[in-house]
Amino acid sequence: MAQNNVGVLLTNIGTPENPTPLSVRRYLKKFLSDRRVVEIPRLIWLPILYGFILPFRSKKSAKLYQKIWTPEGSPLLCYSQKLRDALAEKLKIPIALGMHYSEPSIASALLELKKKNIDKIIILPLYPQYSATTTASTFDAVASILKTWRVVPEIRMITDYADHPLYIKALAESIRSSHKSQRFIFSFHGIPKKCITAGDPYQTRCETTVALLAQELNLNENDYSLTFQSRLGRAEWLQPYTDKTLQALPENGITDISVICPGFAVDCLETLEEIAIQGKQQFLNQGGKRFQYIPALNDGKNHIELLTEIIKTY
Repeated sequence: MAQNNVGVLLTNIGTPENPTPLSVRRYLKKFLSDRRVVEIPRLIWLPILYGFILPFRSKKSAKLYQKIWTPEGSPLLCYSQKLRDALAEKLKIPIALGMHYSEPSIASALLELKKKNIDKIIILPLYPQYSATTTASTFDAVASILKTWRVVPEIRMITDYADHPLYIKALAESIRSSHKSQRFIFSFHGIPKKCITAGDPYQTRCETTVALLAQELNLNENDYSLTFQSRLGRAEWLQPYTDKTLQALPENGITDISVICPGFAVDCLETLEEIAIQGKQQFLNQGGKRFQYIPALNDGKNHIELLTEIIKTY
């Protein structure tokens, strides 16, 4: 790899600037206006978004963000920044961080690389399992910016690393270092079922990750469950649902569980609040005895090694 003209655009979904209703509203407006994220016709969706979701969900979500906010700010942004810095130090090449729906933006990150006369950009979205709702949407954002550039650099896009050996190894080591439970729950962010019907490979990629992880850990089918969280609205999303699973497990004699969210590269609202706080309470309220949340890979050594290796191969 050349050391003077290659740069990396590291991207993540984004986060509100502050845990306030106004800041959350701005973030949700951008996120839920993305046609890749919500495929409902605009004439139907926009009145719902502006009339119901933004006025009410912004206030509710702000309270949830307040539970997981740190003195440094948003966990998702902080961990993403630490990853950027660690990769830049290890690879000795420019690494720019861009958030899809917040600051620092993808546009600002690309401009940062452009100013360094980069002529080859490796784009690495922090989404291990490909989906049109995340990875493809990121590429849309990059393309919309590059089409305004007079000189477009060579672009390498990393679409997925769901089955990368170092990714599986890193997850497995996190699990091995945790408390041994009756059942492991592998919870992934959900998407509407109709996206899968339309051809999105996301569910298959999640299943691939879990199958390889189970093989690495010598788990049998009774040792773990694959579930999907974070659904929105009344439409059918990928099942089984994480919250329903957590509530049902104690009735089936499973009272000691560990939950890990392999689809989240770094911890965020969906892992720290929805799972580690809310999910734990749901499980314990139904008779569960012990609940362990296994953190995301975050800025750990194994994660940095994984991303370094991925970048080097491009």
